[in-house]
Amino acid sequence: MDIHIKQVNVDDTDYWQVYDLREEVLRKPIGLSLKDEDMSGDRLDIILAAYDGEKVVGCLMLHPTEQKDVRKLRQMAVAPECQGKKIGQQLVLAAEALLKKQDVNKIVLHARQTAIGFYEKLGYKITSCIFTEVNIPHVVMEKMI
Repeated sequence: MDIHIKQVNVDDTDYWQVYDLREEVLRKPIGLSLKDEDMSGDRLDIILAAYDGEKVVGCLMLHPTEQKDVRKLRQMAVAPECQGKKIGQQLVLAAEALLKKQDVNKIVLHARQTAIGFYEKLGYKITSCIFTEVNIPHVVMEKMI
């Protein structure tokens, strides 16, 4: 597996691979669909995709917040057959490096309970109580970068 990461724009044809991955990994398992959501915010995001050859096998999105030095990491997904191969870690580290160059100091995210350990290993700290989002338990996590 030769993973490379690059930025994807919503107008790129590869955006639809990112969309499909998000749908498959993040929405279908919980009985939801991106088709029912307002996707206009995607245009504001920095979208990073992990590729194995030409195929998108992982993605994450970095959304602006009201604070110019803070971004929200959202919609992180790795293809089921590629999980456990450090693709998610590579994506998060690439996002942190990119944001540091843009004078961003902090990343916040809403982590599903099942992903807390993954983010903790990367230095993210829980900063909220458990709350429900998209019908499943989440916590707010953040990291100074």
